[in-house]
Amino acid sequence: MNGKATGVRARLERGRGALGPALELVHTGRAPTRAVLTAELGVTRATAGAVAAELEALGLIRVDSRPAAPGGSQGRPSHRLSLDESGPVVLAAQVHVDGFRAALVGLGGRTVATVPGSLTPSADPAQVLGAVVDAGAELLAASGRRCVGAGLAVPSAVAEPDGTALNPLHIAWPAGSPVRAVFAERVRAAGITGPAFTGNDVNLAALAEYRHGAGRGARHLLCVATGHRGVGGALVVDGRLHTGSAGLALEVGHLTVRPEGRPCHCGGRGCLDVETDPLALLAGAGRRPGPEGSLLHQSRELLRSEYDDPEVRAAGERLADRLGLGLAGLVNILNPDRIVLGGLHRELLAAEPDRLRAVVADRSLWGRSGGVPILPASLDHNSLVGAAELAWQPVLDDPLAALD
Repeated sequence: MNGKATGVRARLERGRGALGPALELVHTGRAPTRAVLTAELGVTRATAGAVAAELEALGLIRVDSRPAAPGGSQGRPSHRLSLDESGPVVLAAQVHVDGFRAALVGLGGRTVATVPGSLTPSADPAQVLGAVVDAGAELLAASGRRCVGAGLAVPSAVAEPDGTALNPLHIAWPAGSPVRAVFAERVRAAGITGPAFTGNDVNLAALAEYRHGAGRGARHLLCVATGHRGVGGALVVDGRLHTGSAGLALEVGHLTVRPEGRPCHCGGRGCLDVETDPLALLAGAGRRPGPEGSLLHQSRELLRSEYDDPEVRAAGERLADRLGLGLAGLVNILNPDRIVLGGLHRELLAAEPDRLRAVVADRSLWGRSGGVPILPASLDHNSLVGAAELAWQPVLDDPLAALD
């Protein structure tokens, strides 16, 4: 082996531990060039070049060594780094009240192919998850892409370490259903390679928004969202989900915001879960749920197209007040530096931005001292993207081992 080759190998060995961090920087858009990658990793330019070359050889990124220089700039521009759009994918799936969605997702949160399934979830998780995985397997077969894992988002707290759905209140599954084990078994049976993961849908939405959406740059990100029914919450601290001692943290839907309010599934009354979800808006506006479209779709359309109706506006204002009370309590306890709202709450923020922010500021200690930014979620199907993040994590941790 000549001296040059020996030097390249030595640099690669020194940088091999940086492969995962380097891939995550490109995956999240924080290292668009080799110069930025060098600075972020704190390594030499030669080591950063060797790391980028290894990730390119693995089929994960592309390195443009001759990028066009911006107009008016001087000097040779740094190599540009981008994700390989023909690289491997993961299978991502989400189950909700009105059906499911399956997708193939590449690095960077990019959806390669997707299909919705209008399946009323039965009381048998195996039946539902079988249909979900079958749909994903068809997408995978049609794509011809390599799959390196699978992730599933479910509308329930997922207890650790067993991966059981503790409270799937709105999809009729028995409490304690072993969803992670069932999903993994279905994935294996379909011949899909790679590990399989399962998580709570709002936790995964928060992770996706933190890495690719409205949560980028936050250190303590609070996410609150409505699904097709109910309300969930999640907290990302320095890039990691805060899930508590058993995976059950941030069940914010069961904060009481109206003690005399509607009965909740948890046994209480007036919880966020039943006072600020799509059904609460429809009922408050005097609308009956229609036969077409999900409750989430119907309630969104109500805010978007009928907000000049006094009855609808009054219902929206009540929801904004109650959501604001809940958010204020969470701000006092968690002290986040950013709040992202998803589902119906994203539309509620658009309809009543000043009112909602004023309630949070007025009723929270930290809100009065300068305010916490409250932003709408920016990703479509963010729980699905978050499910993909679970599946990508082993590759981000150790690309060589995961792709071997």
